[in-house]
Amino acid sequence: MKKIVASVMAVATLALAFAGCGKKDDKKFVVGFDQEFPPMGFVADDGSYVGFDLDLAKEAAKRMGREFVAQPIAWDSKDQELATGNIDCIWNGFTISGREDGYTWTKAYMSNDQVVVVKNDSAIASLADLAGKTVAVQKDSSGLAALEDNAALKDSFGDLIEMDSYLNAMMELEMGSVDAIVMDEIVARYEIQTSGKAFKVLDEAVASEEYGVGFLKGNTALRDEVQKAMDDMAADGTMAQISNKWFGADVTILGK
Repeated sequence: MKKIVASVMAVATLALAFAGCGKKDDKKFVVGFDQEFPPMGFVADDGSYVGFDLDLAKEAAKRMGREFVAQPIAWDSKDQELATGNIDCIWNGFTISGREDGYTWTKAYMSNDQVVVVKNDSAIASLADLAGKTVAVQKDSSGLAALEDNAALKDSFGDLIEMDSYLNAMMELEMGSVDAIVMDEIVARYEIQTSGKAFKVLDEAVASEEYGVGFLKGNTALRDEVQKAMDDMAADGTMAQISNKWFGADVTILGK
């Protein structure tokens, strides 16, 4: 009888253990982000994760009474990360335009353009000048989506190279391996300013868009919780303060 009881208890213990596997900790707020996307989310010199979007997410987590967790992800695996529950949301210069039906979204909190970055001494001065040129873009990015929506422009390129990150694309541009990059203006201007690279942004944009926080389709409960925190941050000036910290001005649009 003792052996039977012990066996039953062992099975029950294992059942409880397995029941706990994969269960989401609702006391945490796990934010997926591209760690090579400054100033929205990136790795600081001390190895910590920092950025404008991460500061917003951290403040939102605080207001929701949750523990903030910054989770770097491969950008082209973001859908899988959401679907498996490894992350609660994507908060990292995430473009709503063209993805409206793919996720459950917050309201837009920031505007952005997809622009072209070239070397200062480049003869490329307009989108038309990209004809026959080698252009880089990040895989599964809004820049790539913007080009797919503008077939005439995309087809005019000599070659389109999809890269893992925009920081790698900028390295290739500096070395002369590519002639131009199509990327987020926010990221481009921040990186040019902080790195001192001899790059410039063309005046003519490829596309205009807005940033939001994306959740797994149907996860309206957590979206609503985050939205309330964001609305409160916009109303009491906290969002503007965080924006000023990173951009020297309030570039947010939520509630305006």
